[in-house]
Amino acid sequence: MKEIIEIHLAKLTNGAHFEFMTTVSKRAKAENAITSNAVAKAALGALQSALDEEDRCLVLSRKSLFTDDIEAADKERDKLFSGYRAAVKGFLHMPVADVAAAAKVLEQHLKDYRIDPQMQLDRETGLIANLIADCEDKYAAEVTKLGITPYVTALKAANEKVRALIESRTNENAGGVVGELRMARRQSDEAYRKFVRTVNAVAILGAVGALDEFVDYVNEVIRRYKKGAKKNSGEGGIGQHGN
Repeated sequence: MKEIIEIHLAKLTNGAHFEFMTTVSKRAKAENAITSNAVAKAALGALQSALDEEDRCLVLSRKSLFTDDIEAADKERDKLFSGYRAAVKGFLHMPVADVAAAAKVLEQHLKDYRIDPQMQLDRETGLIANLIADCEDKYAAEVTKLGITPYVTALKAANEKVRALIESRTNENAGGVVGELRMARRQSDEAYRKFVRTVNAVAILGAVGALDEFVDYVNEVIRRYKKGAKKNSGEGGIGQHGN
């Protein structure tokens, strides 16, 4: 008699975990030997319900409610930074010597920081914060000389907005969202284990060979995941982390 082999679900990444559960559930719904058996059908229904909740939590973990706000604030911040940089460069060839000299100092300041709007969000936010601090202190005279204080003020406000939104998203992820996904995974694991026990029991008590094809399919999927785990980790396991 064939049985579904074991798989260590806790070692799967969040994405792989959901994909595995979905693959098994989808195939099970097409098996008459399962859907026609009241106990097996109920176990499959419980698995699907747990999987639906895991899907909801996984979507939230992948896209925070703050993500769109951060993207909008980042774009506005980048426009102001580009404006500040363009203003500085625009004064480099001023026919007034002290103005051109001030512009040259601020241009070198920009080169020193090498801020790229495409760089990692936290890094860009930190660099701009430091650049603004310099503009308000060390290079305040040069900024005043060029009359670009409004750019500095607006850029500072935009950068602080991005920083605040990032912090809010971090707090969100560190709390409810991650905790909900962890709990949803545990519920899916328990529902899957009960489903497997039920299928194995039905395989024993039901018609001979009725579930052999389904069991072979699930076992092949499990072997594929195990093989992938060994390949990715080099030690036979996949670290449990978000995708």
